[in-house]
Amino acid sequence: MSVILRRLVHNEAMRSDPKEIYGWRVYMLACSACFGGMLFGMETGIIGGVLTMEPFKEKYGLQGLSEVGEANLSANIVSTLQAGCFFGALIASQVADKWGRKVGLMTASVLAIIGVIMQVAASGHLEAMYIGRLMNGFGVGFASMINPLYVSENAPRAIRGGLTGLYQLFITMGIMLAFWINYGSLQHINGAAQYLVPLAMQALPALLLLAGMLLCNESPRWLAKQDRWEDARRTLSRVRNLPPTHPYVENEFQDIVTQLEHERQLVGGSSFWDLMKEMWLVPGNRKRALISIWLMVCQQMTGTNAINYYAPQIFENLGITGTSTGLFATGVYGIVKMVGCAIFLVFFADSLGRRRSLLWTSVAQCLTMLYIGLYIRIAPPEEGVPVIPAGYVALVCIFLFAACFQFGWGPVCWIYVSEIPTARLRGLNVAFAAATQWLFNFVVARAVPNMLATVGANGYGTYIIFACFCASMGVWVWFFIPETKGLSLEKMDELFGVTSLTPKAGTDGVQEQGDNAKTPESRVERA
Repeated sequence: MSVILRRLVHNEAMRSDPKEIYGWRVYMLACSACFGGMLFGMETGIIGGVLTMEPFKEKYGLQGLSEVGEANLSANIVSTLQAGCFFGALIASQVADKWGRKVGLMTASVLAIIGVIMQVAASGHLEAMYIGRLMNGFGVGFASMINPLYVSENAPRAIRGGLTGLYQLFITMGIMLAFWINYGSLQHINGAAQYLVPLAMQALPALLLLAGMLLCNESPRWLAKQDRWEDARRTLSRVRNLPPTHPYVENEFQDIVTQLEHERQLVGGSSFWDLMKEMWLVPGNRKRALISIWLMVCQQMTGTNAINYYAPQIFENLGITGTSTGLFATGVYGIVKMVGCAIFLVFFADSLGRRRSLLWTSVAQCLTMLYIGLYIRIAPPEEGVPVIPAGYVALVCIFLFAACFQFGWGPVCWIYVSEIPTARLRGLNVAFAAATQWLFNFVVARAVPNMLATVGANGYGTYIIFACFCASMGVWVWFFIPETKGLSLEKMDELFGVTSLTPKAGTDGVQEQGDNAKTPESRVERA
């Protein structure tokens, strides 16, 4: 495995690291945690197809409504999940910091399972469906915040991008499975079971996440934050597949200790308000928080989740008629997303770099969305009329957009926001980023059905709006996003800069605060 990686990944860190650290253990750990991403993808992909199924429409009162009325009810059902995800991501920060990343991910799986049970048992009652999706959202929000954090804190620096990006791969895998589950249910199941089976299948990744985390270790960096130094060293040794006395383990462990001590000296306290003060008043930390938040805004404004949630409706918008045909095209779209993400993670995530990935995909996504919008404006599909060649090009553009998103704004955003924060603020920073992602995910999910129904004939303006966002995002990346490829987590302060709020009193100009005043050596020896 390590020989293959050294040929595929081209950065200096890979060449200097021991080959043992790239063994199977770190990959299994990352994959076990990333079932949280599959949970995200399944929830995202299932609901769009379920909304088009006649038994579901009949049971939940979607039939007989006007176009705008149906769009509003569909948007309400979809977007309730995002509301839960927003609050779940914020709450998850406190759980992950107090009880650990592992406990947080297990909590996410339990919440999601409860939500799925409520959705399946709703039996036509919209209130129960809303509550079930809200509960499911809490679970997905928990996982979306903790998953990239947990993986990045366990990953070797040379392949941190690829391992953290597995979260996006599992999202696309979940979306792809969801699309084909919907298609299979439509083809082979009749009656209420046609939509109940897809809804029940949403619990599968939650069960896999729970089973996987029972077998995994806690993050060594979280253990160090709790002053459990020997546990941290032992866990780091196990994850790296090296003895505790190996120079590589010792150097990485000392980097963790030194970084944590330095952060404690800067501000001292560890309450929520101390951390908020440190995040927003220290220039280097504020810069990283703003970058993380804005990356997630941009990710959603590409329009990717407009397609994920409403793919059957969008394919119909392009002239692909029939529920079965629409769901089949949606299934192909899911395969393209998954394959594109896999190719990026294997060949490019830790070679091409974060900055270049975001830049070129901004341009590509802009061009594909612009073509789709212009096609619908100039030659709108007509019912009963065969799709013209330009329409098939528009269909190909949907697939190209999906592939381009997986080469940049999909995985890179999660990689970047999980690796740039300083250690004390990593949980809070990722929580703000994940909550922002879900807030704007909610905005897109709620707005797109109405946009398709009202913004220009056949909704052509929707695609042009997303094209404009993609173009402006590329300009922002050019000026504000530095490259982080190959840097250890403890080196991010040097890249972004951290300064103390006020000079601290004490022998060395650092305010002494009980345990926090001890040297790294004394803290480790005491443990």
